[in-house]
Amino acid sequence: MDFIKIRFGNSLNHEDSMFMSNIDTGLVSNIHSVFTVSERTWKPYMDMYETRQDVIICAEIAGVTKEDLDIEIDDKAVRIAGKRFEGSRDDMSAYKLAEIQYGRFERVLFLPAPIDSEKVTASFQDGFLKIRLEKLPENKTHKIPISDG
Repeated sequence: MDFIKIRFGNSLNHEDSMFMSNIDTGLVSNIHSVFTVSERTWKPYMDMYETRQDVIICAEIAGVTKEDLDIEIDDKAVRIAGKRFEGSRDDMSAYKLAEIQYGRFERVLFLPAPIDSEKVTASFQDGFLKIRLEKLPENKTHKIPISDG
């Protein structure tokens, strides 16, 4: 059975992620692609929803292999990163339409509820990555009777 590697830690930082996202957005919108010096990046489409028991993340990443995926989870967020390589084409060809994005990607999704890091599963089929994170049981309050003396 093949496994998708998942790394647990506490280094995913909301502020760092927001900063890098703003930098990425600013660079892409303000600098023409001819002048960019870094490797192209893209952001795959993702869904995150929750049931009573789970938080589920689904990522559309067709053309990415499991070996080129990296998933990290901490108590607040999930980081999904990887790379999609451009397929080979004839050297004499010229694009008439080029919409498929290639290169590195990274997404950090902040979790809506605490999860049990021991009960995380990931599957990859038909270009979709699905991560199921089991929620921790809700803290239940108990009424404590007070006895005399």
